[in-house]
Amino acid sequence: MTPKIVYMGTPEFAVAPLDAIIESGFHVVGVVTVPDKPSGRGLKLNESQVKKYAVAKGLPVLQPVSLKDPAFLEDLSKLNADLFIVVAFRMLPKAVWGMPKIGTFNLHGSLLPQYRGAAPINWALINGEKVTGVTTFFIDEKIDTGNILMQEECPIHERDTIGILYEKLMRMGASLVVKTIRGLAEGSLVPKPQEHLLNKNEKINEAPKITKELCKIDWNRSEAEIDRLIRGLSPYPGTTAVISNGIKTFDLKIFEAEPVAVNEHIPAQTAGKIITDHKTYIHVICGQGILSLKDIQTAGKKRMKIKDFLLGFRDIDTYQFIQA
Repeated sequence: MTPKIVYMGTPEFAVAPLDAIIESGFHVVGVVTVPDKPSGRGLKLNESQVKKYAVAKGLPVLQPVSLKDPAFLEDLSKLNADLFIVVAFRMLPKAVWGMPKIGTFNLHGSLLPQYRGAAPINWALINGEKVTGVTTFFIDEKIDTGNILMQEECPIHERDTIGILYEKLMRMGASLVVKTIRGLAEGSLVPKPQEHLLNKNEKINEAPKITKELCKIDWNRSEAEIDRLIRGLSPYPGTTAVISNGIKTFDLKIFEAEPVAVNEHIPAQTAGKIITDHKTYIHVICGQGILSLKDIQTAGKKRMKIKDFLLGFRDIDTYQFIQA
């Protein structure tokens, strides 16, 4: 049986799986995404990336304000879909995810049950994981707790950023969604409870929403921890730092840095102190170790490499990073 599919998603991450579904010849009878939102100075209505793709492909689009709206539920039911697929969308009420006869499955950017939550890719990097992956699972009443359908692992390389890992998992996830549809259509998949995938006494890491407070660099932490935080938030939303010389103070975004190999004893100095040759590098002393800044941005300016920044900032050694 070839299932009739309703697809639900919003951002760019959700476009690749939808495209893979279409290109694989599956029948998508409708797409659900968020309502258009006004943005910019002219408050022009902005469409989600998934809507733009769906409209270009001539697919019916539903954009409910509330997923419990009776009119929306009626329109959704009339599509008579066998399977709902959710990628980077909102939490669904049971009236929605319980509607199709095969069920509703979600694509998640981690190896569940690890990193349940809104920002699994970020937190895998921030926590220094060596491996992550993608998971498809049936949705149930709780967040990211349903029975596992399929998983695929992805190694995390030493200098991966959220931007790099996001792209890898997006492509991997698109392929896994297609494999999952085929498995469900053939009846070859046996859903597995998530607790069956846990080792004895294994701790489950959560992946909560990224906050402004998390983005602030604490220079009292080690250079390895700060480096992971920067990579886990680059290029978006980016880590923030505050630099001051006692008279002038301004914010800085740091998109790339690198731990500096230190072969000699580092004198006890205040975390946040800057070491520079005024031409090619800015090193920052951390609570443990030293971090070399590579790619930064000051308010109102473009991102720039450190060499370019130093061309216009001659007295950088009079400044120090302070707590944001």
